[in-house]
Amino acid sequence: MDELGRKSPDELKEAEKHPIIVILDDVRSMHNVGSVFRTCDAFAAEAIYLCGYTPAPPHRDIHKTALGATETVAWKNFTTTLDAVNDARENGYKIYAVEQVHNSIMLHNPEWKQGKIALVFGNEVTGVNEEVIKIADGCIEIPQWGAKHSLNISVSVGVVLWDAVKPQENS
Repeated sequence: MDELGRKSPDELKEAEKHPIIVILDDVRSMHNVGSVFRTCDAFAAEAIYLCGYTPAPPHRDIHKTALGATETVAWKNFTTTLDAVNDARENGYKIYAVEQVHNSIMLHNPEWKQGKIALVFGNEVTGVNEEVIKIADGCIEIPQWGAKHSLNISVSVGVVLWDAVKPQENS
């Protein structure tokens, strides 16, 4: 690791994070949860909120894909996604559901990438809870041109986090 200039887990815990919370709304797959931990570690997201029946560490199937990221990314458990959204909002975060809806904000639109943001990713089959969509500050849509018009949640998290933290072209 030293030769690659990577931080140790202890250094990473103390390092400055991007002001992004990833909220998982009833995500059922432990492998997806582990992958989200790993992705949040890679992009130095501030925290993950696990909601509803989303599985939480410790569990070997989460650890299998997280590869230690459950130790480097802060996380909290919430009974409902609405509780998690309210917690984030009370702490100054704007709430964005990542979902395909009418009047969604396209991922490449910079309007959502300012300040503290909480990104809600939904269940693998049913998506983000409708009640959460209603109270969100907006919905972000990943442009897609294929026949399926859907991505695995772990892929979606990677795409959206990269777009949120990448250097802006005009900076």
